[in-house]
Amino acid sequence: MRSEEDRPVAGFPFSAVVGQDQLRLALILCAVHPGIGGVLVRGEKGTAKSTVVRALTALLPAVDDAGTTRPARLVELPVGATEDRVIGSIDLEKVLRDGERAFQPGLLAAAHQGVLYVDEVNLLHDHLVDVLLDAAAMGRVHIERDGISHSHPAKFVLVGTMNPEEGELRPQLLDRFGLAVDVAASRDVDVRMEVVRRRLDYERDPEAFVARYESADEELASEILTARGKLDSVELSNRELRRIASLCASFDVDGMRADLVLARTATAHAAWRGDSEVIAEDVRVAAELTLPHRRRRDPFDEPGLDQQQLDDALEQADQDAQSQVEDDARDGEPEPPENPEDRGPEDGGPEDGGPDDEGPDDDGPEDPDGPGGGVRATDRPSAPPAGEFKAKLLEVPGVGEGAPGRRSRSMSSRGRVVRSTRERGHGLHLTSTVFAAAESQVARGRTAGRLRLAPADLRGAIREGREGNLIVFVVDASGSMAARDRLSAVTGAVVSLLRDAYQRRDKVAVITVRGREAELVLPPTSSVDIAVRRLQSMRTGGKSPLAEGFLRAREVVLRERLRDPQRRALVVTLTDGRATGGKDALHRARVAAHLLADASVASIVVDCETGLVRLGLAAELARELRGGYVRLAELSAQQVAGVVRAAA
Repeated sequence: MRSEEDRPVAGFPFSAVVGQDQLRLALILCAVHPGIGGVLVRGEKGTAKSTVVRALTALLPAVDDAGTTRPARLVELPVGATEDRVIGSIDLEKVLRDGERAFQPGLLAAAHQGVLYVDEVNLLHDHLVDVLLDAAAMGRVHIERDGISHSHPAKFVLVGTMNPEEGELRPQLLDRFGLAVDVAASRDVDVRMEVVRRRLDYERDPEAFVARYESADEELASEILTARGKLDSVELSNRELRRIASLCASFDVDGMRADLVLARTATAHAAWRGDSEVIAEDVRVAAELTLPHRRRRDPFDEPGLDQQQLDDALEQADQDAQSQVEDDARDGEPEPPENPEDRGPEDGGPEDGGPDDEGPDDDGPEDPDGPGGGVRATDRPSAPPAGEFKAKLLEVPGVGEGAPGRRSRSMSSRGRVVRSTRERGHGLHLTSTVFAAAESQVARGRTAGRLRLAPADLRGAIREGREGNLIVFVVDASGSMAARDRLSAVTGAVVSLLRDAYQRRDKVAVITVRGREAELVLPPTSSVDIAVRRLQSMRTGGKSPLAEGFLRAREVVLRERLRDPQRRALVVTLTDGRATGGKDALHRARVAAHLLADASVASIVVDCETGLVRLGLAAELARELRGGYVRLAELSAQQVAGVVRAAA
């Protein structure tokens, strides 16, 4: 039991959280076995994600630190953190005082044997997420930079929370989280009442509320410590290991990380139950936490895990395991004596085709899936609109300073340091500053002691990374497109571009052009799966008011600049260029395109015109937009940078 002076500041007790049983279990299992790799918590706002995570820290065992005992820490990683702040950097104070190179540990070191909490992890720069997940998986941090070689332990429970409406994590990063839990507010009135009641009681008198649940939290903390002690003695039999491997194969997950995490989680669950052996129940619980986010390869796959599919896969895995046990048992038996009836005609046995001959024709066609069928990759929901492919890389020209992403070049405080400058830059370039000062130490009369600095020694850091953009799709859904059976291909192209936007962490907006108007079917958002759903229900037919489409795109971009001035926009128009909406439609479309270009908006026109006779109207619009031009068939080529020319 912790002493009063060591007890952390009273927070909402873990045992007092109502509902969210799966989230609480996932956190407990990671506390028992930090090697699981952390928990990703996905859910709408106001679902107690942060409350539960912060409450977990009070349950962790005390930490021995330099001869003293202290409570486990909760270290929160801000979204705007730099790489230096996360992994550590040169100890500038020691350099200046003693003239020696020394390392200053970062947040990963501070989180050792505690909890590292990243709220809105989907908004964190990708390379920082990689650093966190590597440390969580290995339990150590290795640094080789700025002439410093350093390594230190970093075993912590990594917890990332996110609201999917604000954008998704890429599948490569999803897979790196050990467990994932989707949380939502209960629709049960009694549960909601109890949530509100407990929160009000806590706000009225925090100390009394915490005291009410103190014994329950202490019991949980004791059980976690006991489970940690039992972890190494828990046996994972070949039967259950085969069940785990069969499950992962059935769900068609990529790589072997899922198998390893599932095995660790099942072992931790067995230790948490107080058992010395993993059983089928442990594997099922682990699968529910381990597999859902790994079978979702992009934002257009349905999230979650189908329980019937899991039941079928477990049944098949059990049959496989039982079959293997029987095979192993038979392998240990002596060979039966030879029966003359078993010999073939060449050995004096029965003739082919006799009553003892059971060839494949007797049982009908061979089942390619084997007995019981099994769960196949083709059981996933049907694909989005036809004609998908890997799209070209469409870049906004120049170098921006927008939100972190993976599309266009960017200079920002969150990128990697590429060089130093005598200007202010984005932060201090420590190595260059020290080296610049070192050249003048003799002239400044320094023979010992701290480094002597002058303002002229200071060097700024130039950082370069990639940024996410606002991609505005203007989709021509008029009759001229549909009549030539091209809208299916165009829809498939847009879905491919949306998938590309998802992977590059862009915001997207979709405008459809048909009849007499341009409709903003999707305002700017980071949730591109919503864009796909809107696209699938898109109405088609009628005339093609392209002028209205360009004007609407200009309006969306200018309005978004007020909200997010650093995020640069790219307008992607998919059309055959045949403007037909209203009087003098083609001329008005050219004027509107010119206005969009005058607003310094980068653009590209995807020409959807087909047939032997081409009018080339889409190419003319691209010239008015002073942007890029590519034919629909060329959009599926390998990634090529620089498609978009510089906007005026």
